[in-house]
Amino acid sequence: MSLEMLNSPELASPETSESSALRSFKPRNRRRILCAFPRYSYSFGTFNHAFPLMGDVKGFMPPQGILVITAMIPEEWEIKFIDENIRRVTPEEFAWADVVFVSGMHIQRHRIHDITRRAHDAGKVVALGGPSVSSAPDYYPEVDLLHCGEVGDATLRLFQRLDETVERPDQQIIYRTVERLPMSEFPTPAYHRINLRDYLLGSVQFSSGCPYTCEFCDIPSLYGRNPRLKSPEQVVRELDQLADGGCVSVYFVDDNFIGNPKAAEVLLDALIEWQERRDFQVRLACEATLNMAGHTRILEKMQKAGFNNCFFGIETPDPTALKAMKKGQNMRMPILEAIQTVNRYGIEAASGIIMGLDTDTDETPQALMDFADISNIPIMTVNILYALPNTALYTRLEKDNRVLHDAEDRDSNIVFLQPYETVVKNWQRVIGHVFNAKNLYARYAYNAQHVYPNRLKPKYPLRQATWSNIKRALGIFRRIIWRVGICSDYRRLFWKMAVHELKQGNVETVFQVAMVAHHLITYARECTQGKMQSSNYSIRRVEEDRENEALAAA
Repeated sequence: MSLEMLNSPELASPETSESSALRSFKPRNRRRILCAFPRYSYSFGTFNHAFPLMGDVKGFMPPQGILVITAMIPEEWEIKFIDENIRRVTPEEFAWADVVFVSGMHIQRHRIHDITRRAHDAGKVVALGGPSVSSAPDYYPEVDLLHCGEVGDATLRLFQRLDETVERPDQQIIYRTVERLPMSEFPTPAYHRINLRDYLLGSVQFSSGCPYTCEFCDIPSLYGRNPRLKSPEQVVRELDQLADGGCVSVYFVDDNFIGNPKAAEVLLDALIEWQERRDFQVRLACEATLNMAGHTRILEKMQKAGFNNCFFGIETPDPTALKAMKKGQNMRMPILEAIQTVNRYGIEAASGIIMGLDTDTDETPQALMDFADISNIPIMTVNILYALPNTALYTRLEKDNRVLHDAEDRDSNIVFLQPYETVVKNWQRVIGHVFNAKNLYARYAYNAQHVYPNRLKPKYPLRQATWSNIKRALGIFRRIIWRVGICSDYRRLFWKMAVHELKQGNVETVFQVAMVAHHLITYARECTQGKMQSSNYSIRRVEEDRENEALAAA
């Protein structure tokens, strides 16, 4: 049984704010802290197959959460930061550390266990935080210290315990956050501890929380329904660091960028000013609910702020299914009309699609394939449904004995109304159609004609023509020509797109489409061959040898 150190709400008040104590904490003893971020499993969303085309890129995005924690560690303590998406932690680094900090999401569960095992083999105490352990602490019985929740009073208690001792406890200790540190008081993530050029995208967080209560989502239970915010000045400072470090694309990782529309507008005003100062050299992207299409003033400002892409949790085009999952915000206007509205402001839509819903029928796969063709959304992450802890979906299905607690040999923990094998076969059918090279390039051709021309461009593009940027671009172009333009079996589609765009001077479009399409086509083929999981939350091990080889190489 775990020994839980629970923070009482009655003890937290403005007069005795433990968040202020966290900021002023001064340790008595010196410590060496190793912050280790686990490798991601292969997935659609991490774009692994695009990395070889980039040359120097090894990871998807800088890990926001653990970089924030790293920035909060007392300056009296020594720190080493290792992202295992970039390189593996060495035995010497485990030996150096007094404490190992780990953070991660459900998709990194196996790698969290792996880092924990290696740290314990070196005799080190392990502290784990982040969204996965906050949602399901029972997933990690072997970890010594669990930090559940966001930065706040639990963080202070953890630091205090490590100042007292770095011995492993006899029983697991759980620290739960009651009083969160306001996001306006968050430090800038420790970007200086990483090489930003190692990543495909930069990342920024503006807000935390979402006002909606979709049945399958755990965000409201973890982070609340009233979005908490950083100040625009904080965000601009972070963007300056990312841009100065070489990031040309930055993703806002907010649960819902327009969770607070008024705050989003204020931020966008600051971003417009920032982009004008930077001459629109940085492309921005975010996640939001589809009802953003009804906020035309926000869309106008997003266009002026250089937002080129937005991921929407569309989930399904079926209104009956949307109503059942409490996703009414997707029905405030017809979905296709909403997508076209967003497109008019230069924003390419990406979407999440879920299969295995109780409302699915034999006609669902064809309906999803038709939706992909008609919507012209290039990137559609299609997953079968998984019941996450702390969701209404999990509670409902558990009452009906439809949650499997030992599902290591399959990609979902749900007993579907259709046979599991049928759900997976339907998923493979949809994936095969959506990311068929001809279909994907057709959707990109639509966006190149109807969406990309609506974007603002730099006034002084030659300012980007530094020798470093030219050398990097030539390397990317050479790899694209070889791997996609010569070696791929869809090279005719690539050349048709490339010639058309190059004639119009759209070199950046050629790079973007070639790299993203290469990843999506390659990964989808692995999915249809049964080599990849059909859910991002699956704990089934696949491609173990390849993952271990890649990890060893890193």
